[in-house]
Amino acid sequence: MLAIIGGSGMTQLSCLKISHRQIIRTPFGEPSGPFTFGTVNGHDIVFLARHGHGHTIPPHRINYRANIWALHSLNPVHIVAVAAVGGIRENLTPGALIIPDQIIDYTYERDFTYFDSSEEPVTHVDFTHPYSSVTRAQLLNAAHLAAESVFDGGVYAAVQGPRLETAAEINRLERDGCDMVGMTGMPEAGLARELGMNYATLAVVANYAAGRGSNITAIPLKEIYAVLDKSMVRVRKIIEHLVQCNDN
Repeated sequence: MLAIIGGSGMTQLSCLKISHRQIIRTPFGEPSGPFTFGTVNGHDIVFLARHGHGHTIPPHRINYRANIWALHSLNPVHIVAVAAVGGIRENLTPGALIIPDQIIDYTYERDFTYFDSSEEPVTHVDFTHPYSSVTRAQLLNAAHLAAESVFDGGVYAAVQGPRLETAAEINRLERDGCDMVGMTGMPEAGLARELGMNYATLAVVANYAAGRGSNITAIPLKEIYAVLDKSMVRVRKIIEHLVQCNDN
């Protein structure tokens, strides 16, 4: 089974033939919402809207630990996290799709680990390569099969939100080596690694980052969702090809 986490622009998976929905309880509280089960082209899928029904949960309020714990209980082969980002690198224009290979965490005051009990030994998890190489390779292959152009690799800057960044902050992120900026990449990726799950991100550039491209003076927020609506058609095509090699 393949698990899809939908971000901004993907509150539901329209190509999913739904069989049922299920509420999953966790030791870490409530996930963002019920999990939707079904099939895409006859292959099993479970879908979770990261921001909840109606896109009501802001990035810093998402219960990432509950979401990932609940997904782990379902034993998916891979988790693909769809995320909207701002493009920092010059060629990451609105509508571009990227499969990042690195991440820098700028978030704060989020519950970011399962290993925070004083009753357990200190546990360290390797995070040298934060995304599953196997899942990334399958995403790249699915994009190729779908005849969709994607960028292979890039550094995702995970920021706190929910406000967008200043131009100076984007300049700093660029100096740090970041190619794109989003608000939900961490602690989601780190928690998936702690549980030993195959996790990768399919990022959609919704807009130029602040001070970049046509957004020198301001980011036209009304235009972001128009870009996402168009781009999610391409994302769904990639998912439709991805499921063919991930059904168990």
